[in-house]
Amino acid sequence: MSESNISETPKVASNFIKVIINDDLKTNKYDGRVHTRFPPEPNGYLHIGHAKSICLNFGLAKEYAGLCNLRFDDTNPTKEDVEYVDSIKEDVRWLGFDWEDREYFASDYFDRLYELAEQLILKGKAFVCELTQDQMRQYRGTLTEPGINSPFRDRTIDENLELFRKMKNGDFPDGAMVLRAKIDMSSPNVNMRDPIIYRIRRDHHHRTGDKWCIYPMYDFTHCISDSIEFITHSLCTLEFENNRPLYDWFLIELGLYRPQQIEFARLNLNFTVLSKRKLLKLVEDNFVDGWDDPRMPTITGLRRRGYTPEAVRNFAEMVGVAKADSIVDMGMLEFSVRKHLNSTANRAMAVLNPVKIVITNFPEGQKEILEAVNNPEDESKGVRNIPFTREIFIEREDFMEEPQKKFFRLSPGREVRLRYAYIIMCNEVIKDEHGNITELHCTYDAETKSGTSSETRKVKATLHWVSASECFDAEVRLYDNLFMKENPNSVEDGKEFTDNLNPDSLKIISNCKLEPSLRDSNSGDRFQFERLGYFCVDSKHSTLDHPVFNRIVTLKDTWTKIQAKEA
Repeated sequence: MSESNISETPKVASNFIKVIINDDLKTNKYDGRVHTRFPPEPNGYLHIGHAKSICLNFGLAKEYAGLCNLRFDDTNPTKEDVEYVDSIKEDVRWLGFDWEDREYFASDYFDRLYELAEQLILKGKAFVCELTQDQMRQYRGTLTEPGINSPFRDRTIDENLELFRKMKNGDFPDGAMVLRAKIDMSSPNVNMRDPIIYRIRRDHHHRTGDKWCIYPMYDFTHCISDSIEFITHSLCTLEFENNRPLYDWFLIELGLYRPQQIEFARLNLNFTVLSKRKLLKLVEDNFVDGWDDPRMPTITGLRRRGYTPEAVRNFAEMVGVAKADSIVDMGMLEFSVRKHLNSTANRAMAVLNPVKIVITNFPEGQKEILEAVNNPEDESKGVRNIPFTREIFIEREDFMEEPQKKFFRLSPGREVRLRYAYIIMCNEVIKDEHGNITELHCTYDAETKSGTSSETRKVKATLHWVSASECFDAEVRLYDNLFMKENPNSVEDGKEFTDNLNPDSLKIISNCKLEPSLRDSNSGDRFQFERLGYFCVDSKHSTLDHPVFNRIVTLKDTWTKIQAKEA
């Protein structure tokens, strides 16, 4: 079953970064090179916002025949883990990108970073400060009031150098002192008010072990790492715009090669949260089934749900790269997934809420093999065989004993076509002692076989079905938005963002009836269940004895309707 409402693709959004790169190439800035990097922190699983950054950095490098590094910003050992490193690499590969031999860690540069910190001290541009965190916060000032110089700011170079080396050697307890850059406490940009460069922290590092008891801060590490790797365009999200003067200050003061930092708007999706802290709470408080829960916006969650890397890359291209934050409709992401699956996913029939039909004029014990098209968008996928028998299942909602107006599906005395099969008529409704419908007795017209010259008579409805004797049982999980509110981050006083969780975000349906061709499906295989949506075999809970299928997206395309209204 093809979807006629997804033939039109939204226009690809603009990308102002390409304009900058094109200008740089014209002027031969950076000797005509384009070298980007994707610098995740290994302190959590990546989400759809990171996917946009991955596609941007690796995509630009590919488009301009350049390079893109994968660099882990592992400067905070208290929150980092090898598990996150491995998951990040898996996510990048799944999206279709390869960093080749350019895998780096900020910890690779710890020795060099320490040397450069000493160089700043020798230039009189850094000092050891013993203010507490609370005192430092008070001295920093506000957005409208300048800060106050630390009483330790005028220490001599020799004294600062000696103290810093003692910090490195472990002579002081955690938090006793820090190394700060000496810039300008009256700067209107609070990031320039003598920021911290190093802090004492006795934590085991997943790569350097216990070699270091001092660790560099992000702002100091990031720009120098970019410089060491000869990055040309250092792309980051808008929250780092005010950090750019500091990025440049470190590199200028140290006389290092200077990449160009460019800020772009981060991705925000409605009906979800992308804060690492909030995602961690969802996992740790068991609101979801782990980081890979199909309702999570994590890349591993999208993968388990059945999203394709092609769809995510196309979505990133559709969203484009802007200079101002905005909220993207979830329908756009689902549109991209639906569009790709429409052309690639094989069709199959499944009945989620079955009611049995007995075709009384079909011989008992007989089985007829019918042909069904695997994908009408791709003839090369061929056909499959589906068995037709005396007893079949249809969806319970496809029958109404007393049909309402505009209900064109099955009802007593009415005909419908069975997909790939015959026209049937309902003659009798069988009920139990409680009045519940248990069976429908129908007759079929043998002269109306689908796909043959005898298919002449037309009816108003075509229903999907499965053979009662040849189908198999499976569990189907119907996923919906994790949150009820379009902006779940907006909460009333005294409430948490988790108060906006959607209680119906997951519905588990047992004993669904699936056509036999699906029996040998493998983990991650994707299908369109005709008239129901796109589904995939769950990679976590599905077994041979207990197959589980996740709904990826419905067939309903809300994004196209939104676009049509706006037009």
